[in-house]
Amino acid sequence: MFLKIHRSPGCPDVIAVCDAELLNTTITHGDLAVQVHDSFYGTQRVNAAEVEEALNKGDSINLMGERVVAIAIKMGLAGKNDCIMIGQVPHLQIYNL
Repeated sequence: MFLKIHRSPGCPDVIAVCDAELLNTTITHGDLAVQVHDSFYGTQRVNAAEVEEALNKGDSINLMGERVVAIAIKMGLAGKNDCIMIGQVPHLQIYNL
């Protein structure tokens, strides 16, 4: 898995995590094409424990892939029905207001 924390002064951090095999690929669903790029999801390879630690601190979370979405669901941050599918890939966004 790859993780990047986007920080902007005065704004909540954005936690972006994707499954490793998705990095630098394009996922399609009909006319929709989503690029899973390292500029957004980062180049820092992490394990499940590091993902959990980051998700516990996130106010804005963007997840792409089966493994990372499963971690968020296991943590109780979302349910399976909260995900959307882009092609065969689950995508989840979480906002803590």
